[in-house]
Amino acid sequence: MVQERDLTGKTILVTGATSGIGHAAARLLAARGAALIGVGRSPARSDAARAALLTETPDAGVTFFSADLASQRQVRALAAAVTAHLEARGSGHLDALINNAGTVSSWFVATEDGYELQFAVNHLAPFLLTHALLPLLERAPSARVVMVSSGSHFNTRMHWPDVMLRRGYACLKAYKQSKLANILFTAELNRRLGEDSPVRAYAADPGLVNTEIGLKGTGGLEQWVWRRRRADGVSPEQSAASLVFLAADPSLEGARDLYWKDGRPAEPSRCALRADEAARLWALSERLCGITWGAAQAPGCTAGAPGGSQQHVSSPAALFPAP
Repeated sequence: MVQERDLTGKTILVTGATSGIGHAAARLLAARGAALIGVGRSPARSDAARAALLTETPDAGVTFFSADLASQRQVRALAAAVTAHLEARGSGHLDALINNAGTVSSWFVATEDGYELQFAVNHLAPFLLTHALLPLLERAPSARVVMVSSGSHFNTRMHWPDVMLRRGYACLKAYKQSKLANILFTAELNRRLGEDSPVRAYAADPGLVNTEIGLKGTGGLEQWVWRRRRADGVSPEQSAASLVFLAADPSLEGARDLYWKDGRPAEPSRCALRADEAARLWALSERLCGITWGAAQAPGCTAGAPGGSQQHVSSPAALFPAP
């Protein structure tokens, strides 16, 4: 795979980089010369993904970490390990964070923190990870945060009386809410960072993509529907190109459009643009993660040796108070 190597000197982190859109984005970034940090849930799959990338681009700078993003303990440990890794390499900054990892579940599943799985992985994990890595992003001359949302956010709302959907859980209902949360978070992050911040956040709609996300953690009707629908989807490579564009293309400097599809600005739902909903979600997310955003700083815990090319994060040396 031949790509113009125009991202040399850029350090970009991609979550969910072992398969689907995330792995396709990792391939593009590595081929174009970026220093890639990939994140996967399985250590074995992280090893395999890194090996595949180096087979295609032998001289690429590729580092993988493994962490289960359903666990806030592991999200914090991941952030600490990434921070230590970059400081050991002498860069100490991050040019882009692509929050791509996501999950679907047919059943209500509670994480170790007691939160509904889709809300925890699809929204709370990127909220917490972005908070922890913000100091690294702010050290870059110009940095991007890319949230992978979905057109599924249309025709839905935040279920404030029962955000975890403990009563009346439905797979699609939970997924749609989490994708709406992605855009609300993106909008509120930009508002709080302000116009003068070197960091800008964008929400990406990858469209219908032929991946296996709908076959993991699902069964019965959901799997049947996804097997039929994904056949009409675009390739992961096509969607990944849009993510790489948002994360690194210099033409976006100064762009203030919030929601993007196919490399172009698009209009999200009305609910996604409500500042009151975004502020309410932000306050709830801070409480559920046990953080105060204004106090963002490099994590005070470490996990794994900073110099390795593949690090497995299981437990941090210190934690923020559990919610």
